[in-house]
Amino acid sequence: MRAFVFPGQGSQKVGMGAELADASAAARAVFEEVDDALGQNLSKLMREGPDDQLMLTENAQPAIMANAIAVLRVLEQEAGIGLADKGDFVAGHSLGEYTALCAAGAFSLADTARLLKLRGQAMQAAVPVGLGAMAALLGADIEKAQALADAAAQGEVCTVANDNDPGQVVLSGHSGAIERAIAMVRDFGIKRGVALPVSAPFHCPLMQPAADAMAGALEKTPPGALLLPLFANVTAAMAVDPADIRRLLVEQVTGRVRWRESAIAMQAAGVEHFVELGGKVLGPMISRTVNDVKVASVVTMADIEALAKEL
Repeated sequence: MRAFVFPGQGSQKVGMGAELADASAAARAVFEEVDDALGQNLSKLMREGPDDQLMLTENAQPAIMANAIAVLRVLEQEAGIGLADKGDFVAGHSLGEYTALCAAGAFSLADTARLLKLRGQAMQAAVPVGLGAMAALLGADIEKAQALADAAAQGEVCTVANDNDPGQVVLSGHSGAIERAIAMVRDFGIKRGVALPVSAPFHCPLMQPAADAMAGALEKTPPGALLLPLFANVTAAMAVDPADIRRLLVEQVTGRVRWRESAIAMQAAGVEHFVELGGKVLGPMISRTVNDVKVASVVTMADIEALAKEL
């Protein structure tokens, strides 16, 4: 069995998608449709920068999605590889969950772009700059990370935001609490704590205003039927009902991204082949989490051609 998975924030970089767009009409069509949907020349920003503009959450989220869907469309239209024919499940990391749902037909490309633009704006606006922060804990399992978060909170918000793999957990919350957590890592047997260059504390209770904004947006633009089941971030379990998925997308804004558990659950469901489209971040996380699986990360035309031969 095979799962197609889609990356989250942090995989954006200037030049992303340029090679695909130059080589493929199918990819160009994706970037043009996203530009039209947003009323913004996002594809130019992706190709040329500046980096500080591309890094903005409201730009990075739709850009990462557009890049991954461009890879998928080239695979489908030029290599003749259909997601529903060759896949059994989809999943995505944080914003990648929207990409996964777009790939599975639950959202149109234009609607996905608009939802992610709004999600990025709402997440940025939820917490004043400087009030929140995030930190990656290296050499930390979930138990150590949770104990550290509890100790560092001291009346402020400090929670596990991403459980990525057995050695990488991300904390999110108030800046003071995250600074305390970084200073205390050794006390909890954790190798290192690294402040992340993010503009807001994602996936923690401070994001509640953004969750409320997404609840309103998803009421107007609800997901439809899926071609393939989704493994959801906040439950690490399979979801197929559009009403459930809408609720889970709202919970995801403030909730934990349970990526490590999702990889384990997908393997338990029979997945032996994970294909990451549009990034090279999730593949290594999956490889560190589960054994005896095949993992491919597909970004370039050469990657697409190699995968098409294999499938």
